[in-house]
Amino acid sequence: MSGAVWFVGAGPGAADLLTLRAARVIAAADVVVWAASLVHPDVLAHARPDAELVDSSRLPIEGVLPLYERAAAEGLTVARIHSGDPALWGAVQEQLDLCRALGLTVEIVPGVSSFTAVAARVGRELTVPEVAQSVILTRLEGGRTPMPPGERVREFARHGTTMALFLSAARSQQVQAELLAGGYPPDTPAVVAYQATWPDELIVHCTVGDLAATVKEHRLWKHTLILVGPALAASGTRSHLYHPGHFHSHRRAEPAARAALRRSRVAADEGWTG
Repeated sequence: MSGAVWFVGAGPGAADLLTLRAARVIAAADVVVWAASLVHPDVLAHARPDAELVDSSRLPIEGVLPLYERAAAEGLTVARIHSGDPALWGAVQEQLDLCRALGLTVEIVPGVSSFTAVAARVGRELTVPEVAQSVILTRLEGGRTPMPPGERVREFARHGTTMALFLSAARSQQVQAELLAGGYPPDTPAVVAYQATWPDELIVHCTVGDLAATVKEHRLWKHTLILVGPALAASGTRSHLYHPGHFHSHRRAEPAARAALRRSRVAADEGWTG
């Protein structure tokens, strides 16, 4: 018999931020594996009444492996629920390798990441035209998991764009020092978010210059995401996407607006090259 394991992104916390596919997979599973320390219990409302529920918060991967082996032997379907999106710091790859070695069918259901949830909660776009067109997702080096050579917060900070720092709040003083050393001005906007979308959510606005003091004041060590970058306070810019001078296969450009848009692009290019 061939079983299946679905790795399901549970989103940042709120159960109604599950995707429809995630809810459907959980409802169909014979075994639901979830970490009580990271996933809100309301997510389990989608599970069948007769489903086996396993809290993995105290289990190493060796503790979950027997469930996968049983799924392969008995043809069971397992929903392995991960907080946020499984593609980010989810320790999923090693589990995928184990499941495939057992002959299990494997699928991944993406989830809402905490960095997009926090952006929504503070009502900000992270890629503002002419301000920031990239988002760097990273964590502070020097923790339990080694960082590859070249991946350093200080180096990423040199880009001056939007950055989301995961798993780093416990060393906020070092985070602040690296951001400043990399080139973010002290008055660069920052957002510190604890348990985004959970009932005890706390979101605080500050700057890079007072980031460490803000984190320590609120005692935010775990389950905390930090966003930094000029886009968090930018306004007054205009996207070309909805400009009347922009055209695509579903919309024609207005001639006068098209000419004005071309002139602004030429001026911007001249300013960049000059």
